[in-house]
Amino acid sequence: MTTLSRADLIAHAEAWIRDWNAHDVDAVIAPWADDGVFISPVAAAVTGNPVIQGKAALKAYWQGALKRAGGLHFTPLSLQVDPETQSLLVHYHSRASARQVRAAELMVFEEGKQVRGEAFYGAEMP
Repeated sequence: MTTLSRADLIAHAEAWIRDWNAHDVDAVIAPWADDGVFISPVAAAVTGNPVIQGKAALKAYWQGALKRAGGLHFTPLSLQVDPETQSLLVHYHSRASARQVRAAELMVFEEGKQVRGEAFYGAEMP
């Protein structure tokens, strides 16, 4: 059974921020399980469904999101790491085009792979 340590989870968060800022969707989806599930209110607005399931669907969704996002950049604010539940919460500032929000993403792992993610967005900031 593969269990991620606290250091592994922190390293994942650092890579996640770096890969999103590089707009490298392949690197962002690499840690995902093939049948992983991502939930997001933005996905609901864009696709009509808040749930994106499967690595291929995630890749297509996030490639499209980057095209719409114009200059997407994440600045980390804080991390909550729980090796016991194999979960990680990344709190960050998201900037895309003229839109700026504080956001958080919950990531859950099984056998070293991300099986679930859920994005939470705050109010748009001036």
